[in-house]
Amino acid sequence: MLPTHRRLPDVRRLVEQRESFIVHAPRRVGKTTSFLALAEELTAEGRHVALLVSTLAGADRPDEPGAAELAILHTLEQAARAQLPPEQQPPPRPDAQPGGRLDAALRAWARALLRPLVLFLDDVDAFRDSAMDDVLRQLLRASLGQPAAAAPWTLALLGLRGDAERSSAAAGRTDPGAPEPLPRGVRSITLPDFTRDDVAELYHQHTEATGQRFEHAAVERAFALSRGQPWLVNALAKLLVEQLVPDRAHPVALADVERAGELLLATRGTPLSRLAHRLQEPRLRAVFEPMLAGTTPEALPEEDVRLVAHLGLVRLEPGGAVEVANPIYRELIARTLALSSRASLPHLPPTWLRADGHLDLERLLGAFVGFWRRHGEALLASTASPEIAPYMVMTAFLDRVASGGGTLERTYGIGRGRMDLCLRYGPEVLGLTLKVWRDGGAAPLAEGLEQLEDHLAGLEARAGWLVLFDQRNGIPPVEERISVTRQETPTGRAAVVLLA
Repeated sequence: MLPTHRRLPDVRRLVEQRESFIVHAPRRVGKTTSFLALAEELTAEGRHVALLVSTLAGADRPDEPGAAELAILHTLEQAARAQLPPEQQPPPRPDAQPGGRLDAALRAWARALLRPLVLFLDDVDAFRDSAMDDVLRQLLRASLGQPAAAAPWTLALLGLRGDAERSSAAAGRTDPGAPEPLPRGVRSITLPDFTRDDVAELYHQHTEATGQRFEHAAVERAFALSRGQPWLVNALAKLLVEQLVPDRAHPVALADVERAGELLLATRGTPLSRLAHRLQEPRLRAVFEPMLAGTTPEALPEEDVRLVAHLGLVRLEPGGAVEVANPIYRELIARTLALSSRASLPHLPPTWLRADGHLDLERLLGAFVGFWRRHGEALLASTASPEIAPYMVMTAFLDRVASGGGTLERTYGIGRGRMDLCLRYGPEVLGLTLKVWRDGGAAPLAEGLEQLEDHLAGLEARAGWLVLFDQRNGIPPVEERISVTRQETPTGRAAVVLLA
């Protein structure tokens, strides 16, 4: 793992200055691992007694503050037994009334210790309703503004979704006149994703321990796929060194990382499975469906954007733009939302393959035209979200093609006006740009050829497809309007234009 002074550069200074703080970060960025390591370091250095405690046990009782505080006290005592020597354990709980037991216990423990007490409270974002307000007030009352010898020295709340002023609202608070549980003076810090250099260092630690080398291109691709999201960085490495390249004499190559990314999406470990399940929620679909369609919604609810950012699915770019956090999540979102379309596909014999198993692009074009003529309108009507239906059916078809031994990559985003695809199958690389022609919109051919040009330039490809889905009212049936023409992009790249 990375040194804590690099991962948490501001935290030691805050501890030295006896400042309490809150940590905002998406899920699975390594909060627990990093702060557990820091707690161990602080205690071992002999100047503080530091402990990481999960508050999940209290979160199970959202409307029972008394039960929540007892659950947290029990968890705190268990964590202290696991992380600290006997002489630093909490003393017996003092007598206190419900609503003050956590406060009293922390102050008693601080008085009994010979060193300042530092507490890192994890999973605070799991709290809801009255229990959250009560527990947060007790925790901060036990620390802020109290004499150093009679209170926790530093208190850190890990995982709150918004800033201090918005924490109650993010937790489901409905009374705007009630006092905030977190005062405005509490510091706020974030925990970033890994940088490219961080990923290289982490993978080099494996090389130093085992002798197995990661090729430079493999490290670059691992960072590109994960964008430094810590769980993904570690999950890719685990697949690579334990399953795909277990022989330490063989280096990890670029192709191995590509396989690991596909395997990660196919097997969907627990975090990815949970994210995929949550993507069915209307609030999340309301954010991602405009991205997939390339449209510009009038406004995205702030709470919904904060939710998907908290889940780590998106990053907020300067200027307020919302982008999917990394290519692996981009594929997860698209594949999950296209699941119903894939399940609705009829049996498709692989007529696009030659006898030697290689992809034939002309056969693929004929197969899709025939498929769309026979099944397109029925599949569009059966898709739950009309706005993204053409894209979902097309990608479902190409996913079926890629399942025979290729990969399909998607690029999409709010306001892009299209979806770009890249089908890789053996030596063949096919770039596609998909656009929807809706009522009131101008004919999309010229713009589409320019967008296909940009897409093919990024792929360094000389030819590709522009697929235009005509979704205007009153148009002829699909079997009458479907057509294929051969044209060129503005710089002369070959373009197959399919009007569907």
